[in-house]
Amino acid sequence: MAADPAPLFSPARHRAQRDRLARLPADANFLAPIIAETLLDRLSMVTRTFSRTLLIGAHDPAFADRLRATGTELALIEAGPCLAARSGAMIGEADAIDLPFASFDLIVWPGGLDSVNDVPGALVRLRALLAPDGLLLGAFVGDGSLPRQRRAVMSEDVRPIARLHPQIDLAAIGNLLQRTGFTLPVVDVEALTVRYGDWFALVRDLRAAGLASRLAPAPPPLTREEAARIAAAFAAQADPDGRVAESFRLIHFSGWAPHPDQPRPARRGSGTASLAEALRPKT
Repeated sequence: MAADPAPLFSPARHRAQRDRLARLPADANFLAPIIAETLLDRLSMVTRTFSRTLLIGAHDPAFADRLRATGTELALIEAGPCLAARSGAMIGEADAIDLPFASFDLIVWPGGLDSVNDVPGALVRLRALLAPDGLLLGAFVGDGSLPRQRRAVMSEDVRPIARLHPQIDLAAIGNLLQRTGFTLPVVDVEALTVRYGDWFALVRDLRAAGLASRLAPAPPPLTREEAARIAAAFAAQADPDGRVAESFRLIHFSGWAPHPDQPRPARRGSGTASLAEALRPKT
């Protein structure tokens, strides 16, 4: 029997990063309110109520309070033990939630799908936790994000060591939602540009957003010289005013647990209108 592949991400580093968020000011993570506002806006367009909700991640109490304000009974799960204790959340990883099947009508995951070791397995587990006609709603930083940071880190002046997370693209998450049993999947992207005076400011933002490296094993720390070279390579991409415009691509996704009353696509070949006739020029 073949051995299981080595994990790409370290759960221990993930727990430490999450607990670090508990020690930061509430407004240090600039991405959190942007993602939360978008998810709440999309939730407001759903014309049904959800009585039991699971929120994955407990570092944003304002987001949790706004979910509770919808009238739902809210449960939280959090990887960081200190953060979980402070918020009253269950301790656990999103891809290893051990709860009864069909426990929730709504699961909200505002970041993190891109850094679990088994993405399909996590989606299968969340699908099992949803009751029929339950909704999964989430977001993560996706493919095409941080191009200038990636270019600087991969410059020829820095040791060729894996330091960057792989990224999930728009098409991949849509396919994964379908493959793991979700119906009516919707996936789209929100582009966000943030301008930085230097690379170190970007690093501070990434750490505050819980987006620092979780790779396993951890790469050796950058030397002072390597950090200076990365900073210089990042600064070389600046606009005329000296600031670097960095890009974040926030991928939003949703999918439903199957239910007989959900709308279904028409059977292939069942159409009665002729496409050729519709495209024929009018005389």
